Amino acid sequence: MRDRFDKKPLSVFVSYIVLVILSSGLVGCFMVGPNYKKPKTTTPATWRQDVLASDPALSPQPVKIKKWWEIFNDPILNRLIEEADKNNYDIRIAVARVEEAWAQIGVVSGQRMPQVDVKGSFNRQRSSENDFYPGGDLYNQYLSQIGASWEIDLFGRIKRQVASAKATFEATRELKTDVMISVYAQVARAYVTLRTAQYRLATSLHNIKSQREIVDLTKTRFKYGLASDLDVAQSEQVLAVSESTLPLLRTQINTSIHTLSVLLGKSPGELKDLLISPKPIPFLPEKIYVGIPMDLIRRRPDVRAAERLLAAQTERIGIATSELYPRLSISGVFGFLSTDATDAFHWGSRTFSIGGALNWNIFNGGSVRSLIDVEDARTKQALLKYEKTILNALKEVEDALVQFADGKRRLVALQHSVEVAKRTLDLSLTLYKEGLKDFQSTLDAERVLFDAENGYAEAEGITTISLVNLYRALGGGWDPDAVGASRSGAQQPAIQTSQQKVRKK
Repeated sequence: MRDRFDKKPLSVFVSYIVLVILSSGLVGCFMVGPNYKKPKTTTPATWRQDVLASDPALSPQPVKIKKWWEIFNDPILNRLIEEADKNNYDIRIAVARVEEAWAQIGVVSGQRMPQVDVKGSFNRQRSSENDFYPGGDLYNQYLSQIGASWEIDLFGRIKRQVASAKATFEATRELKTDVMISVYAQVARAYVTLRTAQYRLATSLHNIKSQREIVDLTKTRFKYGLASDLDVAQSEQVLAVSESTLPLLRTQINTSIHTLSVLLGKSPGELKDLLISPKPIPFLPEKIYVGIPMDLIRRRPDVRAAERLLAAQTERIGIATSELYPRLSISGVFGFLSTDATDAFHWGSRTFSIGGALNWNIFNGGSVRSLIDVEDARTKQALLKYEKTILNALKEVEDALVQFADGKRRLVALQHSVEVAKRTLDLSLTLYKEGLKDFQSTLDAERVLFDAENGYAEAEGITTISLVNLYRALGGGWDPDAVGASRSGAQQPAIQTSQQKVRKK
């Protein structure tokens, strides 16, 4: 019987291969746990009509806002955002997280395939003369073998692990896109803040120049007895207050340049030569298309990421449920074992084993069912987070719409106030020179004009920033139709390289 078996080792391995093929047909046939279905969501049909009606520039028509910053027609801003896309550290960190999540898919996917290992060893041994079977013989042992083991995924545990890892990767990719959109908005806000500070500085310097002329005028009039020393003191006091605002504006200019430099992955002062020359605040476009609320679910990467995290968590319920069922694995080893090097690979030195194992934890004190409850509760949390993310997205857009519309109305009022303040100062100064009005009215007119022009410049920057926030809230800055493509050209080769490595495995 032994001889017949030894003469037909190949038939045993053929039977083993047949068993493997039949077992592979059973993999994942009995998927336990819930199958994920994307939750249905309800959103308003359109944005608040009163907000849209308050500003004719706002339109609910669909919009392609992949590169929304180009509407400002500012080449420097375009350049800054392009450089930030390549060099910003937050984006690069997010890309590395995507590579990590992709590699994790390969780690989990490897469980679906047989695990094969090769082993070789050499030992020189001597048996004890004082053992139960005394010998004292000295001999060598040569071993070389190849082994394989494979867990048959009968109840879909591994398949759900892979599905969960893929959904997590997709969520990480969306979160990377969200980081990119946030960085674009940060660059635009810092740039607008810089240009606003420069505009306010130029306006303040212009007013300060006029105030110095008035100080000189009061000194001349005092010299000829046409004005009092009080007029001179008051005019100098107004000038000093105005000059005190200049250091703060220059500080804001420098800190904005530092912020932009760091956002672009550069040292704080590296962009000073490019940005120190004053430029206008980016102009507001005549028409702004905002789409409809339903577009947010498709476009906002944080919403898309929350949905993918929900999918990943749902798969974990099935992973936990599979622990209630048995695990089946098969294994085999083939090799050569001899005590003589000349027989190390002789057919007579062959050795092999084939077998299978069934592991079923039938009693665990209820810990597995408690684990299922844990994953189920986490899935409920993920669903609530998804719904909350949608609500926050809607709120951010509505807030930005209100801020932008109200900001434009405020700009109109402030512009009118500047015009009136200029006319008031001219009239007050004329009447003062003619001796028909005291100097107090001129001082008051100076203060009002300074505050009005400074307020208008600040409001213009705030309104432009509110438009940036609107595009950020709308999920602008990427193409949602390009799913699966890298969102940042600079990091795309790194992601592809990682993917290729995983595929090779």
